[in-house]
Amino acid sequence: MEMHDVLAVILGGGQGTRLYPLTRDRTKPAVPLAGKYRLIDIPMSNCFHAGIDKIAILTQFKSVSLHRHIHRTYMRDAFSQGWVQILAAEQTHQSGEWYQGTADAIRKQIIEIEAAGAEYTLILAGDHLYRMDYREFVEHHVESKADISIAVIPVSRDEAPGLGILKLDETGQITEFVEKPKEPDEIHRLESSDDPHKPLMASMGIYVFKTKTLLKMLDDNKGTDFGRHIIPAAIDNSRVVGYIFNGYWEDIGTVRRFYEVNLNMAAPLPLFNLYDPDHPIYTRPRFLAGSKVEGGSLTNVLLADGCRIQEAAIRNSVIGLRSIIGHGVTIERTLMMGADYYESPDQIDEWWKPGSPNMGIGPDSVIQGAIIDKNARIGRHVIIRNLPDRPDEEHHNWVSREGIVIVPKGAIIPDNTVI
Repeated sequence: MEMHDVLAVILGGGQGTRLYPLTRDRTKPAVPLAGKYRLIDIPMSNCFHAGIDKIAILTQFKSVSLHRHIHRTYMRDAFSQGWVQILAAEQTHQSGEWYQGTADAIRKQIIEIEAAGAEYTLILAGDHLYRMDYREFVEHHVESKADISIAVIPVSRDEAPGLGILKLDETGQITEFVEKPKEPDEIHRLESSDDPHKPLMASMGIYVFKTKTLLKMLDDNKGTDFGRHIIPAAIDNSRVVGYIFNGYWEDIGTVRRFYEVNLNMAAPLPLFNLYDPDHPIYTRPRFLAGSKVEGGSLTNVLLADGCRIQEAAIRNSVIGLRSIIGHGVTIERTLMMGADYYESPDQIDEWWKPGSPNMGIGPDSVIQGAIIDKNARIGRHVIIRNLPDRPDEEHHNWVSREGIVIVPKGAIIPDNTVI
């Protein structure tokens, strides 16, 4: 089918409180991923590979860094047929409120969606990790004559309480939807598959509508959220079909999952393949030099561009763009996001100065089980240990969440600090 008839709408996310403090200064889709990407790069790349050239991104919360990334990475030139447009929440004569949910965000941008002139609208989340052929998804929607198509993924009974679970009949039509079911009997009733390991189907939060149908449903149903309001109501009087996706998919909803997903990419056989030559993940070209390692050892390390590493021992970790790591440093099971810029040569030469450390990790420090956000400054002889059963706590320069120590963006950890 002709993908010029498809408008992709990417939801820019809300406050992302479960990823705090990574979302303290940025919206969730702008959170760095795998050393050099951002979460928004995943749906954007999927759109380009599918030939979708009309893309709208709905944003509202702490969106400056996301807007900057989109502008630097995806703005199309005058000779391209398609476009990438940012639709920010705004006050109007009809409404002075921010987006109140996924459906409300679409409803508030009805005029722009109609103006795109696309026959079909594909609604995507901006904070999931997966690789999907949206062309096949849209074609399945057309062939099944559905009013709404929902991408669904097989899941286990243990995963059900954290997801929206759908029951499919033998034709693939969705007959029931329950948001985060808890009771065992209810979970058993929703089983749609004979697979004993993954007998349930979960919504991926990805939808295809015929645009006219979408506009009518949003006009008839004033609910604010697709999962809680629009979809359950549509099941009773419309043809809602499931598109089964059997690939890797991760809703990066918590600090623990974000941490584990990133570290898995440094494993010898990662669950998500960054090295697919036919379906690369696009991001902003930065034209950085190759990373320089002056000694030490690297074991299962995903190393981004532009890093300078002195004699250090790094294991099972992700080291992001422009990371500076001093002599004698030990890093284990850590996600280091890197830096947005290099310090001046005069500053870099002063690793041994007292007071505020330079950007990066200073000499003889030990970092275990941590997330080091961008532009952080960690001094000499700093120790961050991975303590069992560490409680959640917040300090002025570090935070503990789900047992993981997080050094926020731009934070300073002085010399000889022990955490």
